[in-house]
Amino acid sequence: MSSRLIRAWKTALVGGQIIWLGSCVNLPYYFQAISGHFEVINRSQPISRIISRPDVDIRLKNALTKVVELRQFATDHLKLPENLSYTSYTDLKRPFVVWNVFAASELSVSLKQWCFVQVGCVNYRGFFSQASAEQFAEELRKEGYDVHVGGIRAYSTLGWFSDPVLNTFIGYSEMNLARLIFHELAHQILFVPGDTVFNESFATAVEHEGVRRWFKHKGTDQEQTALMARYDNEMIFINLVLKHRQRLLELFHSDASDVDKRAEKSRIYRDLRGEFLRIRAENSEFSSYDPWFAQPLNNALLATVSIYTQAVPSFQAILTQLDGDMDKFYETIKQISALPKQERNRILQQAAEHISQLK
Repeated sequence: MSSRLIRAWKTALVGGQIIWLGSCVNLPYYFQAISGHFEVINRSQPISRIISRPDVDIRLKNALTKVVELRQFATDHLKLPENLSYTSYTDLKRPFVVWNVFAASELSVSLKQWCFVQVGCVNYRGFFSQASAEQFAEELRKEGYDVHVGGIRAYSTLGWFSDPVLNTFIGYSEMNLARLIFHELAHQILFVPGDTVFNESFATAVEHEGVRRWFKHKGTDQEQTALMARYDNEMIFINLVLKHRQRLLELFHSDASDVDKRAEKSRIYRDLRGEFLRIRAENSEFSSYDPWFAQPLNNALLATVSIYTQAVPSFQAILTQLDGDMDKFYETIKQISALPKQERNRILQQAAEHISQLK
């Protein structure tokens, strides 16, 4: 059976599941997801074929050649899945592959959840059309939600399909290209339905370890220094956001009136922006976060930071305890993932506290 027929068969299978569940899901939403993803995989070409063409743009050829190296490194050194993901390339002729809509109640730091076939409940809703995403976001705003619409440059199909390299991120620096590929492949190792924080923090931990090993294996001292500086700035940014998110959490759980909560909420966001500007004035490299702070600050935007990073120290602590053995790390995390959510969170918290005490 040809690869294209296999793709069509898989898409039809997923579509069949959706039709069967039609009484309890939003069919138009699912069908836009099916057609959008089918466009992505149907337009893909093998990277080996593109690289071999004499007329291909040299920058694209060099970037895809680097992807081939990163893909092999992911298998050999990080024990990530050896499959056809990131061995093909798709040019979508647009800057993002999907647009995710995040929403949180006006007086809450928790993201609204939506539940889907296969993946369970997640904290966002993705659209292959920006117009559709913005329309859905506006409906949520009218219901009183804080809303954030974010353009997404890559996503994982969790191994159901062979995810291609996309034009939306092929122009990344070597560091960011490595981070993205390692992160998305990690989702194929493990995915817990209904636990976005667990899934994203796990993948982010693998990503960080992968990039560290990549530059140790291939990089210069200068690249290693740049990597550490990048991570230091990320931690400053994350801690800044989480500090003010904690202030919001305490405010929303207080006995203050809703009127007072709204006023204090506005002040907290002003404080967040003001503290960022002070840090930026002292650290010029922190200007890389200008685009993030240029967005309207609200509960939904802040929550998107926490879901990707909240449990990263816990996963890093477990990997350290296992002496960096990736096979043992994946097996341990799979065992933890099979536990009830409350028990999973308890173990992750204990791991983070243990490593903190050793510092």
